[in-house]
Amino acid sequence: MVRRMAPAGKALGAALLAAACVASPPAPVAIDWSKAQTVAVDLVDYRFVPDRLVFRRGVAYRLHLENKGAEQHEFTAPEFLKAVEVRNPEVVGTYGTEIVLQPGEKKDLLFLARQPGTFKLICSDHDWAGMIGQIAVE
Repeated sequence: MVRRMAPAGKALGAALLAAACVASPPAPVAIDWSKAQTVAVDLVDYRFVPDRLVFRRGVAYRLHLENKGAEQHEFTAPEFLKAVEVRNPEVVGTYGTEIVLQPGEKKDLLFLARQPGTFKLICSDHDWAGMIGQIAVE
């Protein structure tokens, strides 16, 4: 005896099969953080050097920040920090919007650039003095 599936059952079965094929996300690719591309930024009284940063989507980076100034400085870029996948979130402040560096301090931010865009960079204490920059992810 051969049982035939009702037309509604066939449609449901086809929809479930299609959803299973489409809904499966690709397996995550393991990132070798020892090969992350290093980009260095110096924070000096009252500027970022360089003040324009360009990153490529899908590339792992080590952003090396060094405060070479006499005052505390912040690498404040909330929209940028939301748009990247941060490997070491302990470097980013409590609210995830900035990295604070005391005079002479160095910090590395490991991240994977995910979302393209142009992002504002400021020192939240010294933007009034022109300590601003721009970050682009292409």
